Amino acid sequence: MVEEQRRRVEDKMSNMVEEIDKTYLRKMQSDMHRCAASCCDNQSYSMQRVHQCVENCSTPLNKAQQYVQGELERVQTRLQRCVMECNDSIRDQMPPNPSQDEVNKFSDSFEKCATKCVDVYCDLLPSLEKTMKNILSSSKFDQ
Repeated sequence: MVEEQRRRVEDKMSNMVEEIDKTYLRKMQSDMHRCAASCCDNQSYSMQRVHQCVENCSTPLNKAQQYVQGELERVQTRLQRCVMECNDSIRDQMPPNPSQDEVNKFSDSFEKCATKCVDVYCDLLPSLEKTMKNILSSSKFDQ
């Protein structure tokens, strides 16, 4: 059951990241490469100026990637906190020397709680994706 929930989270997250990459980040990456190529094509630029120009070309993509990574880390941390709260709650309820039946009962309770965390997390992802797309489509990451 835990493996199934982990796979569910990974699949949802992978699909969202893939969509954001295809929709926004790849275009930004191709723009960055075209910009960098034009820096290199400019014969009047010094070596240092070309380097600075290329660096400036990568800034929007770097900022966008940092933004996406930060948002993903934030929601993953939220999921981890929820699962840790399940774990803490179960530990607080367990007697010092639980019987196997009690261990089984608490394990089931933990799995139900953790599954609820995953449900909430997965329900959050569509709105997170929409928010990230709105922010990525704004001019916030333009040069």
